[in-house]
Amino acid sequence: MKKMRQKLALLFFVVSASIVFSQENADCNIKYNLFKVDVKANKFDDAYENWMWCMDNCPTLTINIYKLGIKIAEHKLENATEAQKPAARDLVMRVYNQRLENYPQDFAYVCNEIASFKADQGASDDEVFVFLEKSFKADPSDLSAKNTYKYFDIILERNKDTNAQKVFDSYDEIGEALELKREVYSKKIEEINAKDSTTLSAKDQRSRDVYQQIITNLTLVETGLDSKLSAISTCENLIPLNKKYFEENKNNAEWLRRAVSRMYNKECTEDPFYDTLVEAYVHADPSSATYVYYAQILLKKGESNKAMEYFKKGIEEETDSYKKAKNLLTVAQILSKQGRKPEARNYCYKALEYAPTMGKAYLLIAGMYASSANNCGDDIVSKRMVYVAALNKAIQAKSVDPSISSLANKYINNYLENSPTKKDLFVAGVQSGTSYKIGCWINETVRVP
Repeated sequence: MKKMRQKLALLFFVVSASIVFSQENADCNIKYNLFKVDVKANKFDDAYENWMWCMDNCPTLTINIYKLGIKIAEHKLENATEAQKPAARDLVMRVYNQRLENYPQDFAYVCNEIASFKADQGASDDEVFVFLEKSFKADPSDLSAKNTYKYFDIILERNKDTNAQKVFDSYDEIGEALELKREVYSKKIEEINAKDSTTLSAKDQRSRDVYQQIITNLTLVETGLDSKLSAISTCENLIPLNKKYFEENKNNAEWLRRAVSRMYNKECTEDPFYDTLVEAYVHADPSSATYVYYAQILLKKGESNKAMEYFKKGIEEETDSYKKAKNLLTVAQILSKQGRKPEARNYCYKALEYAPTMGKAYLLIAGMYASSANNCGDDIVSKRMVYVAALNKAIQAKSVDPSISSLANKYINNYLENSPTKKDLFVAGVQSGTSYKIGCWINETVRVP
């Protein structure tokens, strides 16, 4: 009998608890839906009470408590009096901290948001940097373009006079993160572009615009970082610095990859130490990327056939389409510097087959055309028409990759200035709008402007 009473008591407790839990869950859903409707209608003050109830009583109901709730908290702060601002700031931080507590998978993103909030509220660089570093270390892709620039700027100012290696390492880490992000969104754009343009949905078009803006922002950050680093990122600084750390890193593939990349990008490739770095890189990490760099060394030594074998090997062994395109473009750049322009152009077009939005490939072709104007023309019109061919490629570059519009516009303006004038055409008896064949290695037909 006693056991029966105990069982009944336990059953009563379970049922009661279940009823209480169900009621609390129902209340959570009701209040959540009420404040969600108010937020969507921008009625933040009306939403506040129900939102706070959810914050206090059901913090794990949905992440939208924090995604929508931050709008309410920010509204409170924007409309707070001076006396109310400290409490309003605390409320914003409560949203972020509570989100981290209940949704730790959002750590990198939330730390990025906290850094922005702290900066907007006048916090010191040291305080902001704590959250920038946490976000970057957790997931670099969640650090916004603006905060990525800020992150590097603080590192640069702290270390430029005392620890150049720290600056370069940070620059490389950030650059790799930006490139990875660029690769992801470039592929997304190319997937959309591959669809039938006549049936492209409005959602796809909006997504493409968003992705393109992200890539444009990344390009702006890259340009800003390069500008920041330019004062210390010179061959005069890079070569002795790399020599200093070479012995301890000659088997460190990551260090070698970054050192080689830095010297290649800053055109320090004529120094014999560059060859030493590349050869060490090939031994430490024989891969598609290292083969391309090694082929460059072979070209310098006059071993053209062997160099082309390594170029081919570096391209064929890469399986990722975007990375393959990057390798192809690198080969094109190397061949261009060697004066092997027709081959370089072929590699540019191959790169575009794998990454149609790689506008830099068109810009490289444009630059090679322009540099050939004096050699590919016999008179002023024929020479200047070469600039028209170059102009067409620069316009194509901007069209497929709006993120490089600023750079492409410089090319475009230059080529426009060098295109034949109406007077040039009149004197030569060439009619505007007609087709014009450019010979030489270019061998293209363009329209007379």
